[in-house]
Amino acid sequence: MNIFYTYHPLRINFLSVWICDILNQFKIPMKSTSLEIIAQLKEHGHQAYWAGGCVRDMLLGIEPKDFDIVTSALPNQIEDILEHTIPIGKEFGVILSIKDGNSFEVATFRSDSGYSDGRRPDAVLFTDAKEDAQRRDFTINGLFYDPTNDQVLDFVDGKKDLRDRLVRFIGDPETRIKEDHLRILRAVRFKNNYDFQYHPDTYLAVKNNAELIKKISTERIRDELNKMITGNNPAQAFEELYELGILEHIIPELTQLKGLAQPLQYHKEGDVWDHSLRTLTALNDEEASGDPLSPYAPSLALTWATLLHDIGKHETFQQDGERIRYDGHAEKGADTAKKILKRLNLPTHIIDRVHWLISHHMMIVPLLEMPDGRRRHWFLQPGFEELLELCRSDSMGTLPKDLTLYHKLLKRYRSEIAKLKLLPKQLLTGDDIMATLNIKPGPIVGDIMNKIRELQLDEQLTTKEEALNWLTENQENLLRLKEK
Repeated sequence: MNIFYTYHPLRINFLSVWICDILNQFKIPMKSTSLEIIAQLKEHGHQAYWAGGCVRDMLLGIEPKDFDIVTSALPNQIEDILEHTIPIGKEFGVILSIKDGNSFEVATFRSDSGYSDGRRPDAVLFTDAKEDAQRRDFTINGLFYDPTNDQVLDFVDGKKDLRDRLVRFIGDPETRIKEDHLRILRAVRFKNNYDFQYHPDTYLAVKNNAELIKKISTERIRDELNKMITGNNPAQAFEELYELGILEHIIPELTQLKGLAQPLQYHKEGDVWDHSLRTLTALNDEEASGDPLSPYAPSLALTWATLLHDIGKHETFQQDGERIRYDGHAEKGADTAKKILKRLNLPTHIIDRVHWLISHHMMIVPLLEMPDGRRRHWFLQPGFEELLELCRSDSMGTLPKDLTLYHKLLKRYRSEIAKLKLLPKQLLTGDDIMATLNIKPGPIVGDIMNKIRELQLDEQLTTKEEALNWLTENQENLLRLKEK
C-alpha cells in the first residue's frame, strides 16, 4: 500500500459537520455502532481496530467518550464501503463516518513526512498498523484494539507505561514536539487529567521546547486549556505550566501572581498564586465545603473565573499603615480576565459571565448588609449560584478558612429563592414608565425598572396600580436623577 499523497489544505464540509451535531442528539450508543463499522470493513477484507484514546481509557477502566477507528482500507475504499461519509481529511486518510446518529473518524494506517508548519504533515504514506503507531504522540495513545479477537496491539510499550502511569513520547521526544507543537500542552494535560507522571525524557523535552507553543494557533491552545482547567488536577496542571516555562507564553498575566504578597492577617496560605490555585482546587472539593450548592460539575465560565478571580491584585497592590491592600482589584481583575479570554478566543457569553463573576466576587459582606429587596434582586441574577460557588471556593482557598459568612448567605438564599422565582414579572414595563413620566428611552428607564423591582421584592409594591402611584409620587425626584 505504498500510495503517496502530497499535502493539501484540510477541507471540511461545515454543513455536513453541523448535520452530524444534530444527529448526535438522537444517537444509538457509540460502542455498538463502531463495532458494526469495524465488521463492515473486515467483511471487505481489511484490518480495522479501535485506536488511541478509547483504547487507553478502556484499559484504565474509564468509559470512552468516542471510538476512533484505524484501518488498512484506503480513503476511497472507506467511502465505498461505508454508507454516509464526509472527507474531513482525505489527504491524510481521515474520513468521517456517520452512522446511527454518531460520528466516527475512520483513518487509514499511515506514516508522516515533514511538519513544516509544526502541525500537519507535509506528506503522508499509507502503510501498516505498526508504522501508524510509531507516528503518534504518546505511548499511551499509540495502542490499538481488535474487538473481534479481544486483542490489544501494542507496538510502542504503551501497556507498560499505562501500568507505570507514565506520559512518554513515542520515539524521540524532540521529533514528536517539532511535528506538532501542541504536544507540549497535551503532555501536561494527559499527565494531570490521568494523575500520571512524566517520563524524564518527556519532561525535559517539554521544558526545553516550551517557547514553541507561541507558534500554535490561539484556538488550539484554548481548546487544550479548556480541557485542562475542567479536567482532573487543574491546579497542579497550571503549576506545571508555570514550572515548565509554558505559562509565560500563553497567559503571562498569571505569572505575575507568583511571589505577590498577601496580608498575613487574612492569608497565611502563601502568595496570590498559591491562593488562586487553592481556590481552583476547592471549586471541585464538594466534601470539604460541608454544604455544596451544586452537585454538578462547575461550568467553564465559573472555572475560568475561579482561576482568574484575583488577577487584578498585581496592578492594585499597595501598602498602608495597617496592611497590604488591593483596593478595586475585583473590577480591575474582571477587565484583565476579559482581555485574556478575548485573546484566547473564548465565546462572548463565557467571557461576559467570567467578567460579571470576578467583578462581584467580593460581594458576601455587602449582600448580607443590604436591604432585603436589593439582596433579593441579586438572588434572581442568572449567575448568582455560580457567584456563591466562587465565594465558597475563595473562602476555602484561604488560611485560616472561614465559611461563616458564606453559609449565612447560602442559608438566606435557599430560604428565599424558591418563593422569589414564583413572583410575577416586573410590575411596570419601560413603556409604562416613559408614558407616566413623559420621558424618552434611556438608561434612566432601566434604573427605574430595577428600583421598582427591588420594592416589589421587598413587598412594598405588590400591584401595577401601586407601582404607578409610586412612580407619580416620586416623579420629581426621579426626573432630578435623570438630569444628573
